[in-house]
Amino acid sequence: MKTKWIIAGLIPLILLVVVLGWVLKNGAGVEQDPAAPIEVLNIERIKVTVSGFELSVSNTGPETLKISQVMVDDSVWNFDVTPGQTLKRFDEGTVKINYPWVEGDPHAIKLITENGIIVEGDIPAATLTPEPTWENFLKYGFIGFYVGIVPITLGLLWYPFMKRFSRRWINAILALTVGLLLFLFVGTLADGFEIGAEAPSVFQGNMVVIIGAALTFLLLIGFDQYQHKKQEAKGYSPFALALLMATGIGLHNFGEGLAIGSSFALGEAALGTFLIIGFTLHNITEGIGIAAPLLKTKPRFRDFVLLGTVAGAPAILGTWFGGFVFSPIWGALFLGIGAGAILQVIYVITKMLVQDHLKHKEPSVSWLNLSGFAIGMLIMYFTAFFVKY
Repeated sequence: MKTKWIIAGLIPLILLVVVLGWVLKNGAGVEQDPAAPIEVLNIERIKVTVSGFELSVSNTGPETLKISQVMVDDSVWNFDVTPGQTLKRFDEGTVKINYPWVEGDPHAIKLITENGIIVEGDIPAATLTPEPTWENFLKYGFIGFYVGIVPITLGLLWYPFMKRFSRRWINAILALTVGLLLFLFVGTLADGFEIGAEAPSVFQGNMVVIIGAALTFLLLIGFDQYQHKKQEAKGYSPFALALLMATGIGLHNFGEGLAIGSSFALGEAALGTFLIIGFTLHNITEGIGIAAPLLKTKPRFRDFVLLGTVAGAPAILGTWFGGFVFSPIWGALFLGIGAGAILQVIYVITKMLVQDHLKHKEPSVSWLNLSGFAIGMLIMYFTAFFVKY
């Protein structure tokens, strides 16, 4: 019986393989030459060197293509392709162009395939692309430190002031935290979609964000339920909730580091400095949100150190990633994971607030909680003025 059951499951798979093999070998029976060649050449990264430009390219189209010509600022220019000018599907290559670029000037590069397909890449302001040296690692690391750890720590310093709040005011602060996190959730998704759109279309960057967010949210919910069943406990401990919140915010701050690191790498130093100031002001409120679940407890100093590091340190990793090895598809995945983690924290805090108000026979959406929620969103909205351009 078991053998028959296995065979019954394999027969449809075998027939599917046969059908697909037939179509791949013989076509669909309605073959017709396309009006234009289907070629998809992607410029994934442009590196400015002392002697010119280096472009990392990939072929994500269905056909083999050949890079036959390069134009820089509307002039045909000599070039070299490693490993070769011909790229098969999913092959990657490096296009090297010797060009006397001018510091701070914009440059436009066009790659032209053998069939006349043109792919363009822009350099907003030419400057040497930073190399991953120890000196540059330290410089970018300090930027991430200013943007991530410093403002989060300043926000955590509000803990002694908030510690004296009554239960209703603590719930209002938690509602404010939900407002902060909801704004961050939407912003993280939007940033993920923006970065995902830069990835080759075959990788479906936007779907990577959604899949990352959905799976992270469900995995955290499942893990939470497993832990509660195993420990026969109900609800998160205050520190566990704060740590989970710090993790989600940390992944969001990774995206902020990406934006700053890539801005400096592309030569947009003024924009990078603007983002540093803006994100520093923006992130102070995140520290307040992380401290909120701890108001009914007596955390240790090392707990605050851990929370500040978990929430802020990813900004350092983001500046390194954005400045040296930025990849749109990986950036989209990380931001999707961050969005899922933030959504799970929103779910947990909201559930905790509802249960507390039911316990004390109070309406869950009180005027105080609603005001806290609205203030949280408005704080994030207005401080975001410093990072939008």
